[in-house]
Amino acid sequence: MTPTRMKTEVLVIGSGIAGCTAAICLADKGHEVTLLSSGASLDNGNTALAQGGIVYTSNEDSPEKLAKDIGTAGWEYNYEPAVRHLCEDGPRAVEKILFERVQVPFDRTEQGDWYLTKEGGHAVHRILTCADYTGRAIQDSLVKEVLIHPNIRILYNRTAIDLLATRHHSTKLEFRYQLNNQCVGAYVFNAETNEPNTILADYTVLCTGGLGQIFLHTTNTSASIGSGMAMAHRAGATVMNLEYIQFHPTSLFHRADRKFLISEAVRGEGARLFNAKGERFMARYDERMELAPRDIVTRAIVDELLKTGEDCVFLDAANYVDQDLDKRFPTIHQKCKEVGVDMSKNPIPVVPAAHYSCGGVLVDNRGRSTLDGLYAAGEIACTGVHGANRLASTSLLEGLLWGMNAAKDIHERYEGSTQLCRRLQDSIADWITSGRTEMEDPALINQDWATIRHTMWNYMGIMRTTPRLERAFEDLRNLNKRLHSFYKSIRVCKESVDLFHGCQTAYIVTTAALRNKTSRGCHFRKD
Repeated sequence: MTPTRMKTEVLVIGSGIAGCTAAICLADKGHEVTLLSSGASLDNGNTALAQGGIVYTSNEDSPEKLAKDIGTAGWEYNYEPAVRHLCEDGPRAVEKILFERVQVPFDRTEQGDWYLTKEGGHAVHRILTCADYTGRAIQDSLVKEVLIHPNIRILYNRTAIDLLATRHHSTKLEFRYQLNNQCVGAYVFNAETNEPNTILADYTVLCTGGLGQIFLHTTNTSASIGSGMAMAHRAGATVMNLEYIQFHPTSLFHRADRKFLISEAVRGEGARLFNAKGERFMARYDERMELAPRDIVTRAIVDELLKTGEDCVFLDAANYVDQDLDKRFPTIHQKCKEVGVDMSKNPIPVVPAAHYSCGGVLVDNRGRSTLDGLYAAGEIACTGVHGANRLASTSLLEGLLWGMNAAKDIHERYEGSTQLCRRLQDSIADWITSGRTEMEDPALINQDWATIRHTMWNYMGIMRTTPRLERAFEDLRNLNKRLHSFYKSIRVCKESVDLFHGCQTAYIVTTAALRNKTSRGCHFRKD
């Protein structure tokens, strides 16, 4: 049985590529790591859903070429030192962790070389793949090592409630008045015992992933509700670029099913987009056609749907991809068959869906946030790499590299910082449950989620205007106030915590969008 109050050297919240990488690297250095998963396994995040691949390098590539492609996709709003770091050090991170440490079985050519593909926005072939389940292959390889590592303790079915920040949670005034606000762990809901626990940590690494589930249509898993964003913001960490939400241009259109991603790699291999009239419409929007960056293709599709009044456009791989589609894209091929589409014979109906948050918790190249003791890596982090729009297949590499960076920095500074941290931890009180007598009401929770998702999709979606953003801001502010009172009165549970986090994230994302008057990349303002 897990104690209600426990201590660990490093707490890692989230178990995708960033979280698992950070945990393995720290554990390999001898640190005691506690890894939290909100589900019953370690694969409930978006890493396992990633189909296309992970950026590597090739003989025709260079750090300068990759940096140029990243900058073009990001509307030159990228942070140059972070981009340079990714381009120069990313390939070695792939080799060190994915090739050597966990041995991911990436595709090879008949000659035994790495098979490298090309996707939208990339000038050269530089992307490693495992058919169309690259994320799953990476996740499985990482998890295999996590499960057997003696220095990693895994806690399943744990929902992080709040980051423990000394300014907010310390019982001693001397720590509350310090200029240096510090993170010393988290309050965590244990779904196995139905009670909140206090986990005290010398360092905390936030790897909670994205926020797609605050939108009505998304390619993300159910766990992607922006919990890390809400917690970090409440704790006092700086968040940045929240308005830059990337919508993937091609998700499978089927009314009865969750939006399933049709990988960028399908277009990278030659598939073409057509509207309901059979026109290859991308020629009207960008000379790169289907290989233009995601934000451009997404808006082109939306524009075509508005013009034609249709529900979807069509991605034709059958007539334009010179490969066995069942072998190259087995997951996509099978999923399409399940909904009655044979992609080897017919075009795939596709529509855009919320896919990736380019912003997040601001971190430097070491993974440090502005809140001492708190690191962030993966989609929850804003490294500055993506700028105003993410280049395809860079997210896995960013999560891998910054997971490594966070582990390295924690290890290097660990011994000199623990004494003060332990004093701070002793001043943290446990979660107060008295006075919380009401039970959660599923009807209220479901209705509030519907309000959030429809508001975000209709007003904060692909094309934004001031009136839409103002309406979203007012509606979400009012809902956030109501939920704050509701949240304080009920017994804590996973459903109420998720709703509280989702609403707060939607509100701060909308606030950022309303403040930014410049139309750029993913933040497209019609006015």
